[in-house]
Amino acid sequence: MIEAPIDIQELWNLPAADFLIVSRKVFQWQAQNNEVYKQWVQLNSPATNELSSIPFLPISFFKTQEVIIGPKPSTLFESSGTTQDVVSKHWIQDTDLYEQSFLNGFKLFYGTPSNYCIIGLLPSYLERAHSSLVYMVNKLIQTSGHPESGFYLDDFKKLATVLKKLENEKQPVWLIGVSFALTDFAAAYPQKLVYTTVIETGGMKGRKKELTREELHDVLSTNLGTRTIQSEYGMTELLSQAYAIKDGVFKCPPWMKVLIADEEDPTSLKETGRGVLHIIDLANLYSCSFIATEDLGEVFADGSFKVLGRLDTSARRGCSLLVV
Repeated sequence: MIEAPIDIQELWNLPAADFLIVSRKVFQWQAQNNEVYKQWVQLNSPATNELSSIPFLPISFFKTQEVIIGPKPSTLFESSGTTQDVVSKHWIQDTDLYEQSFLNGFKLFYGTPSNYCIIGLLPSYLERAHSSLVYMVNKLIQTSGHPESGFYLDDFKKLATVLKKLENEKQPVWLIGVSFALTDFAAAYPQKLVYTTVIETGGMKGRKKELTREELHDVLSTNLGTRTIQSEYGMTELLSQAYAIKDGVFKCPPWMKVLIADEEDPTSLKETGRGVLHIIDLANLYSCSFIATEDLGEVFADGSFKVLGRLDTSARRGCSLLVV
């Protein structure tokens, strides 16, 4: 493995004042060592030393190119899709780096995993071994160590029984699931959750009537008796996650940042405003840390952001297809 240009352990407590410095180091290293990104940079030479001048790789490249540094590794994450879809492929040189990223992100937003019973309304790891989301939740389940932690997508009845037991024990629960599975479960087994944190990952498209995030949260909070539904923002092409603890406003860990680009001019990048989300994920060290997504959103002055929708030209993607 080619030696990284930074001390990876410093990422997890990266001061905001150092983000630009580290990002420039990573950019220069990836522009030299990632053949796909090198060609993209040569076509879009940065003019200044600002973050906004760094060329961001279109996320669609992960569908057609091997966006990697070094030899092709054995670990592959793939986006969900049907047999007709061209899916994104993210080759992972270092699974330990991914695990450090999502575990440190979890601790930042929620604390120690061992304090929770971790429940996934997702396919099990054996069913979707190439899903980065399933990989993350599987590791969190293992780290939790709670006997009831696990995947419950195929057994709503058992999940309802387990949640009732855990609620009676006042056991904190971290329940994460694709949106359609959460709505199906909440409709079949309405209840009042007090000690359970519910996190939706998106994923209604192609499964049932599309709901806005606000409508989805209203349905879930009504049927599950909890005032707040939280959200996770992640994707196959990234190794970090942002979380929305309230009001659908996502916050990033210190090693991740979101910029905004004009829909008509993707080279016009700003730190605030509405447009297409462009993400810097410094944990994406051995692929590309600078990704132009196909998500529309708004970035606020404190660096938090909202997701408002998808570009019209983008293919359906994501968690709703995990069980196809």
